[in-house]
Amino acid sequence: MSVHVKTNDTVVILTGKDKGKQGKVLAVSPKEGKIIVEGCNMIKKHVKPRKMGDKGGIVDAESAMYACKAMLVCPKCGKPTRVAHKITAEGKVRLCKKCGETF
Repeated sequence: MSVHVKTNDTVVILTGKDKGKQGKVLAVSPKEGKIIVEGCNMIKKHVKPRKMGDKGGIVDAESAMYACKAMLVCPKCGKPTRVAHKITAEGKVRLCKKCGETF
């Protein structure tokens, strides 16, 4: 399964409790079709102290979400857009459908 976003891309969330939020993609899991976006889909995680002196407690963390619920934001025009692909001399490149700029 292929995913239309890569690590360090900026995306906007389309559905769910974080609809409309923008964030940077921290991790991509193409096998599951999921991504982790910075500051979105936050969960409470219970952490145990692992070493002597570590603190345990409840920590906020980003959770994985399906990549189809996020749309890539073009760095040039700043709008959410779909991704086009074009084969050039350098190889396969990603393009913005709205302005034609490469990612």
